[in-house]
Amino acid sequence: MDTGIDFAHSEFGGRAVPGYDAVGDGRDGQDCNGHGTHVAGTVGGATFGVAHQATLVSVRVLDCQGYGTLAGVIAGFDWVAAHAQQPAVLNASLGGDASPALDQAADKVWDSGVLPVVAAGNDTKDACQVSPAGADDVLTVGATDRNDQEADFSNFGPCLSLFAPGTAIVSAKLGGGSVTMDGTSMASPHAAGVALLYKAANPAATPEAVASWLTEQSTKNVLTVAQDSPNRLLFTGGL
Repeated sequence: MDTGIDFAHSEFGGRAVPGYDAVGDGRDGQDCNGHGTHVAGTVGGATFGVAHQATLVSVRVLDCQGYGTLAGVIAGFDWVAAHAQQPAVLNASLGGDASPALDQAADKVWDSGVLPVVAAGNDTKDACQVSPAGADDVLTVGATDRNDQEADFSNFGPCLSLFAPGTAIVSAKLGGGSVTMDGTSMASPHAAGVALLYKAANPAATPEAVASWLTEQSTKNVLTVAQDSPNRLLFTGGL
């Protein structure tokens, strides 16, 4: 759930398909920003992705400038809750000011049987103060750098579930090729990809079971992070 996906990019090999588009500009899930394509490449690109065989469904809620409305993002969550085909995981590399309505929409995705994996945010503040990172029923991912330190932009705190790499991440570029980007938006799809590998191997696993497996398998106490952040680094657990 993002700015869409560049369906024709060679990274996806026809595995990226339209799902829902809240923007309403006639693009039907096609990316015109680049953020969503980069994120999708990390989830399931042939070269850069974690889950190389995943079907990537575009839920486009952000426009060509990367902006969206609260109503549009909620509609995206609602579409996933109603239409996702299992085994499925949702990645939401987006966020904004705290919103009970947005948090509830994310929680509904969990209740539907789909784990929402969300970016912690890039404001260097407590992730509990933003949505959907502060929702009850999501897996919230912060960003680390190449030195296993909390990235200087990453949100932090007890609402985080774990950390994943989020600096100098190379992935698919809108229009072809690759590009390097930073952000918790880049960390979250690493975790979503691992979650999808686990879900594919364990199709009956509930969101709670998938989230618990990810946190249990994470590498403990190797990071330099804020005191109230979880010292857990994403690990594939051999998948």
